[in-house]
Amino acid sequence: MRAQFHEQLEALFHDLAEICGLVEVAVTRASEALRTGDSSVAEKVISDDEVIDRARETLEEDAFALLSLQQPVAGDLRTLVAALRMVTELERMGDLSVHVAKIARLRVPELAVPASLQGTMETMSVTAIDMVRRVCDIIASRDVQAAIELGRDDEKMDQLRRASFAQLLDDDYADGIEAAVDIALLGRYFERIADHAVSVANRVVFVVTGENPGSVDA
Repeated sequence: MRAQFHEQLEALFHDLAEICGLVEVAVTRASEALRTGDSSVAEKVISDDEVIDRARETLEEDAFALLSLQQPVAGDLRTLVAALRMVTELERMGDLSVHVAKIARLRVPELAVPASLQGTMETMSVTAIDMVRRVCDIIASRDVQAAIELGRDDEKMDQLRRASFAQLLDDDYADGIEAAVDIALLGRYFERIADHAVSVANRVVFVVTGENPGSVDA
């Protein structure tokens, strides 16, 4: 019975990695729609969010079934609770991708990002995609060191967000209020995607070690 239970726990993490893969696709496509102004790509991100939502619901049902039918000990209970929290974080990352795609769609046939900020916003989107890809690997491998390193690298995204604000506040900025609002929102969305990726990675550390990342010796 316990062997079967642990197989089911492993299946939960396999499902989490698959959901993370869906999120990676969503972030990548939303970034593409933003860069190209392709409304069909933006629409695909928006419509496919339902797939992520359904996958989250299925994982939650499976986790709650394990909680109710089994008697998990401390370590197993920690894994189940972490899985429930992680899938919520992943779903939110998918939702943030939808927000990016909606801004891209709203400005078609123009681009939402003015030329003066395209470099910064492109770097933010690439950084977000990289962090999501890495957290997918962390979920699959439960690599504590990689999870800790991801948390450290989050500072890059914070620096990019500050840089985008500095550009908006510069005296030479001349692209209007509408574009400024879009950039402020997009920066926030990409920053939050990165924050959720770090949070998921931290939960992996907690599952493996039973400790918060700040207390783990790097």
